[in-house]
Amino acid sequence: MATMISWQMVERNKPLVRVEAPIPEPGPGEVVIKVAGCGVCHTDLGFFYDNVPMKSEMPITLGHEISGTIEATGPGTEEWSGCAAIIPAVMPCGECADCKEGRGNICMKQKMPGNDIQGGFASHILVPAKQLCKVPVDENMNPVSKTDITLEELSVVADAITTPYQAIIEAKLNETDIAVFNGVGGVGGYGALLAKSFGAAVVAIDVDQPKLDNLAPFMDATFNAREMSFKDLRKAVYGVAKETGRSRTHLKIFETSGTAAGQKTAFGLMTFGSHLSVVGFTLDTLDLRLSNLMAFNATARGNWGCIPEYYRPVVDLILDGKMPLKQFVKTFPLDSINDVFENAHQRKYNQRPIMVP
Repeated sequence: MATMISWQMVERNKPLVRVEAPIPEPGPGEVVIKVAGCGVCHTDLGFFYDNVPMKSEMPITLGHEISGTIEATGPGTEEWSGCAAIIPAVMPCGECADCKEGRGNICMKQKMPGNDIQGGFASHILVPAKQLCKVPVDENMNPVSKTDITLEELSVVADAITTPYQAIIEAKLNETDIAVFNGVGGVGGYGALLAKSFGAAVVAIDVDQPKLDNLAPFMDATFNAREMSFKDLRKAVYGVAKETGRSRTHLKIFETSGTAAGQKTAFGLMTFGSHLSVVGFTLDTLDLRLSNLMAFNATARGNWGCIPEYYRPVVDLILDGKMPLKQFVKTFPLDSINDVFENAHQRKYNQRPIMVP
């Protein structure tokens, strides 16, 4: 019997355990995917280190940024045989009232790998086929692209890139706007790169200078919040709007740090007509004067993951070379996952780690 390898969390803050088990048989509407790559996300670290609540009990295989090839199909999914695909980090049912209204993010029957079901830090994964995003590949299973991007590197599309993409779409970002990304270590960095592809002027803010340096060639401005007072930071951000010919009333702020301090900074940057997108997650709370939204006639909203409909446009952006990706990811063998988790937790990487079986 064919077997698969997975690295399971059996207890929080304890090393992930290597487990060998039979490859599951796909049922109706399901496929088994041979994992090409699985990105390490802040959410995985939150589950592992910070006691973030989960839908499933342990032991569980984490990982929700997954790409791979379909190795086995269940009844009704035969057309997926041999295809390459990205698994959405949030897979809505597609049938409920919310899904039919285009609000799959809040589908009560959604499945998230590494939370609702077993995840992608494994050699194989069993998932519903309904929401998969097909990746065009050649006879060697390499993505058909104007760049040299690989299928494993595309795994980060599944959350780190599509989540800020939906935030950008919902903010109605365009070339007349200035986009401010607060926290650019992962999701925020990809969001800032996406915003440039939309023609906006983009400002990156972080407290980690190497991360800012990594993004600087692509940004209109970068600011280290650790080295500036908030008053000076706000003045500098508003100054970029003027320097790039954008109005401050076209300020779109994306909170992607997932920290209370970052959320306070992002909210404080709001001004007349601005829009705040909350993308990063933290269990911490903070005091805010919500009346600022009324006084500034401003808006604020969040988004949990990204609906599958947006995945292919993001893949096409990358395959067409309109958004740089390769220099912002780094692959590691799956059996080094415990070291990678610890290094990522200590913020030692300037690139998104991708685990490769």
